[in-house]
Amino acid sequence: MASVRWKKIHSVESIFEMDTLRAALDREGIEYVVKEHKDTAYDGLFVLQKGYATFYTSEEDEAAAMAVAKSISAIPHVVLPED
Repeated sequence: MASVRWKKIHSVESIFEMDTLRAALDREGIEYVVKEHKDTAYDGLFVLQKGYATFYTSEEDEAAAMAVAKSISAIPHVVLPED
């Protein structure tokens, strides 16, 4: 049994972006691991340095996962009301 080599694909800045990327990767059937950087002991100190969370995927899914992450990061995260 070969071990999976996890590759970093994207760091997200918010829980909204994390949930959106999770849903997109799930929809594409891409296996991933998320490492959240929030830690109550440090009151979110690492979120400022590393982002809200980092996504990792296998080497074989890296290109597809990066394409999904790129499309998600292009989505505006703030919706302004029209006048």
